[in-house]
Amino acid sequence: MLKGNSTMISSYDAKDIQVLEGLEAVRRRPGMYVGGTDIKALHHLIYEVVDNSIDEALAGACDRIEIVIHPDSSVTVRDNGRGIPVDLHPQLNKPALEVVMTVLHAGGKFGSGGYKVSGGLHGVGVSAVNALSEWCRVEVRRDGKIHAQEYRRGYPQGPVEVIGKTSKDDTGTSTTFKYDPEIFKGDLEYRFETLVQRFREMAFVTRGVTIYLLDERSDREMTFFFEGGITSFVRYLNRNREVLHPVVHVEKEVDGITVDAAIQYTDAFAESIYSFANTINTVDGGTHLTGLRAAVTRTINDYARRSGLLKDSDPNFTGDDTREGLTAIISIKHPEPQFESQTKVKLMNPEVQTLAQQIIGEAFSTFLEETPSAGKAIVSKCLTSARARDAARKARDLVSRKSARESLTLPGKLADCSERNPEKTELYIVEGDSAGGSAKQGRDRHFQAILPLRGKILNTERARLDKILANNEVKALISALGTGIGESFDISGLRYGRVIIMTDADVDGSHIRTLLLTFFFRYMPQLIEEGHLYIAQPPLYRIEHKKKVQYVYSDAEKDRILRELGVTDGQVDGKVTLQRYKGLGEMNPEQLWETTMDPANRTLLLVTIEDAAEADRTFDMLMGSAVPPRKRFITTHAREVRNLDI
Repeated sequence: MLKGNSTMISSYDAKDIQVLEGLEAVRRRPGMYVGGTDIKALHHLIYEVVDNSIDEALAGACDRIEIVIHPDSSVTVRDNGRGIPVDLHPQLNKPALEVVMTVLHAGGKFGSGGYKVSGGLHGVGVSAVNALSEWCRVEVRRDGKIHAQEYRRGYPQGPVEVIGKTSKDDTGTSTTFKYDPEIFKGDLEYRFETLVQRFREMAFVTRGVTIYLLDERSDREMTFFFEGGITSFVRYLNRNREVLHPVVHVEKEVDGITVDAAIQYTDAFAESIYSFANTINTVDGGTHLTGLRAAVTRTINDYARRSGLLKDSDPNFTGDDTREGLTAIISIKHPEPQFESQTKVKLMNPEVQTLAQQIIGEAFSTFLEETPSAGKAIVSKCLTSARARDAARKARDLVSRKSARESLTLPGKLADCSERNPEKTELYIVEGDSAGGSAKQGRDRHFQAILPLRGKILNTERARLDKILANNEVKALISALGTGIGESFDISGLRYGRVIIMTDADVDGSHIRTLLLTFFFRYMPQLIEEGHLYIAQPPLYRIEHKKKVQYVYSDAEKDRILRELGVTDGQVDGKVTLQRYKGLGEMNPEQLWETTMDPANRTLLLVTIEDAAEADRTFDMLMGSAVPPRKRFITTHAREVRNLDI
């Protein structure tokens, strides 16, 4: 038995076992309950409260949910469900409302009476939100009375009180909370667009429920109601694409588990597949998604063999072949879902995979048999995809062999840095030789590398991987990053902790930035998901007054500074010098370093995939083949934005 130095060993007795009372555990370890303390976790607070209202809708007791963001960033979620019970809990001798709001693992979702299916089966949702809120107030309309209770950081500030009367028919719960700045630190704000996407998805997968969102900070509002359910969702995602056949929809309940799926193929090259469990978007998929994918691949292979579209000598289609251009939604309702974590990003129930594969397989097979024209179009697309994938594999093998032979020789245009620790390095992707020259001279050679790209890289939205890999600019980019691409992508090979897109502040620069974002979104999404991709923010103007220089990043800021300097009607006199930067190449190396590359002064925008569905739609609209929606978008937003950007 090995013994350590006794002075190094701390005591481990009964007195050392910490018992965190009530909701203190949530405040101590918020990551376990809402996934962290970042912007994503901040939005998760709203989702947890709304999920309770959705559960009421799934129980058939609610058909309207309202979410209001107030000017002070407090949020109200109101529904017309049954209202949280307010009578005394038999074991705890407290009102049920107080128990639900202050006790972990308390709720009506664990027995078999209150809810048939529910999204909130970890039982920590609304109590965790209460614990992480500076203050919270709940009002319950039930049995003709309005009951209320207030809390501060999870603790009741008084008993549950009756504060008014209402009609017997007016029932529901209204929860208002303000996130705690002691927990969620920094400049965090709710994003209207992020919430719009989430609630649109919820409305799609919860047929017949109206979800109303109002942002009082900007006076924006949105109402969602979809009678068509996930069939409408698929049509929405594909509205800017050429579809190969009508939406295939199946909904079936077996042993209390409902599988609801919709499938449609388009002329696109990427897949758009989204999965939900009890209305919650399981962004990491799970057994239901595995079942859907297996059903699609097996059904297409079986049909292609039976109909003679695949010869005996041909290999079966792979999953990648059958998912090209596929838009699919699977939404399951399960009485006892098992999620990987409290944030519910992955479904784990093993029986769901078999059930989903069986139900979807039968429905899709019947559709292909009854609609041979659609079957032929789908198989033809899979054949083209398989050939292109084979060509891409050969191109990738060639790159791999060449890399191994040349000891991973980096592209000649890359000006590398001397630091070898990826956590400390950054790669600037810049357009053109002039900007590349300024960046190379102005950078800190110790940790900043520069990769200039000539012209516009290939539009990766409209090209397959084999063509993309043949493009010299893309090859240089892949080689510089060191991660590989597609199936051979490996994030551990990334040579730079930060990858920064730095383009001119004009239409061409914006287009190049969009093309690069499309490339990363399609073929290296992990770079974005793990927070490695950024966009540099070069200044638009340089203002000099009495030898004092200010760099300005927007027209509004420029106008404000000029007003402060006494310049009216934009007429700059001799005392003030105003310079407009049309491109990075117009800045000398010192200016570029000072404004855009110096970590002490620069502003970088982190690129995030907050919602794959919305990003997918926007990329497809701006970069796809359908012209009318792109024209509508540009016409609508032309006055709002200087550059068309994502």
